Amino acid sequence: MMVEILLDATIRSGTSILFATLGEIITERSGIINLGVEGLMLIGALGGFYISYLTGNLFLGVLASFVLASIAGMIHAFITVYLRGNQIVSGLALTMFGVGITALYGKKMIGVPLSGFKKISIPFLSKIPVIGVMFNQDLLVYLSYFLVIALSFLLFRTKLGLKIRMCGENPAAADTAGINVFRVRFLSTIFGSGLAGLGGAYLSLAYTPLWIENMTAGRGWIAVALVIFASWYCYRAMFGAYLFGGISALQLRLQAIGTNVSAHILQMLPYIFTIVVLVIATIRLEKGAKVEPESLGIAYDREDRR
Repeated sequence: MMVEILLDATIRSGTSILFATLGEIITERSGIINLGVEGLMLIGALGGFYISYLTGNLFLGVLASFVLASIAGMIHAFITVYLRGNQIVSGLALTMFGVGITALYGKKMIGVPLSGFKKISIPFLSKIPVIGVMFNQDLLVYLSYFLVIALSFLLFRTKLGLKIRMCGENPAAADTAGINVFRVRFLSTIFGSGLAGLGGAYLSLAYTPLWIENMTAGRGWIAVALVIFASWYCYRAMFGAYLFGGISALQLRLQAIGTNVSAHILQMLPYIFTIVVLVIATIRLEKGAKVEPESLGIAYDREDRR
């Protein structure tokens, strides 16, 4: 019983990060780095919560979170793809924008009650011992399962996925083959931003259905790190997100049952894990495990094509 409770908490805690990580994978596979994930998640969280509160419709809130984060991501896409601006600086500016605008417009929503997504059990599957809790979740969790499968298929089994990966590996060759590199990168960044917005929406509409300033608590940065841990693969991103979620859930349980370890130290555990992940990933890269897109972070200019 305890294992099932912990697994349930793991899934719920890791789902928001999973959405954001999947979005960043799509973006980086096309060759663009987006460090604005934290800001995009906040925009999605507030936008989804506000629209759901106004309309009384959670699904409209989810749609709004995707659209608003996509619009914000469009700014980053335009600067980095068409203006060939610095991707790191633009991403950081996007994060600061998201933090600031949600703090400004979210003040009136603090403490406002909202009935969020409820769990829906899938017959038969939810009765399986232990892993059955995976099939007793809300609709957004099920959507995350679907996205892992769908995006993996898209990237490695479709012509569109090949175009996205070509733009990230060798944009000049992709351009020569007739692929519009600018359009692919632009749309991939927008779509990835929308998925990050869904990660924020999950926090405010399902995980804790309310709005709290800076409620993402660094999850966007964790998602960026998990992309490296996942080696830019969706299935590995799912494992990494749930691993982080499991550590988060474990530290909360340890605080609940009482322990001699300081609560502040326990709260640090998920972020310590992130540092360890980055160290391991760096060691792998230094040993020659080349996994990141070849042209990641490099602006493409047709005039420089050789």
